[in-house]
Amino acid sequence: MKVDVIENTPGSVRFILKGSGFNFANALRRVVMNSVECFAVDSVTFYENSTAMFDEYIAHRIGMLPILTPKGYNEKDEILFSLTAEGPSIVYSKDMVGSDKYVKVANDNIPIIKLSTGQKLRLDAKAIMNKGSKSAKFQPGLATYKANEKGDEFEFYIETFGQMQAMEILTRALEVIKNEVKDISKELKK
Repeated sequence: MKVDVIENTPGSVRFILKGSGFNFANALRRVVMNSVECFAVDSVTFYENSTAMFDEYIAHRIGMLPILTPKGYNEKDEILFSLTAEGPSIVYSKDMVGSDKYVKVANDNIPIIKLSTGQKLRLDAKAIMNKGSKSAKFQPGLATYKANEKGDEFEFYIETFGQMQAMEILTRALEVIKNEVKDISKELKK
């Protein structure tokens, strides 16, 4: 196999995969979206919500915020976030204060809710690591490809949602594939 990188920015990577087949190309695409772990808010505890929105609606919006996922964390790690706000104001993702200086909301300017005069919102949220196969909120990005006429070259495009750079998503996806092949090989030797 050979790879030619066409574009590599923090938000996306585009490359040509040569000497591979549809099976590997599709496996890579699926692993990028379903098996690369990243942080997302999984539970929210509300202490005060005098807004017009239900707790579940606000919790869903918070759950979809992209959370930076640096290397060195695993599924046992939990990061706590707190939010306290009073209207009149617009509550943004930057208002989520985290317990870890490296794991924080990836984009500060995502609006969560608009508070009118006198409305208050106070909550705690817990972020955990998981895979996109559990929920879309754990997907680090999207991956697509198109094949040439022979089916032996594939132009891939990977775009991040912000949890990590696009090339990091690709690197972690390849590591997942490598580890799964090692596990299968060990099982076959038994």
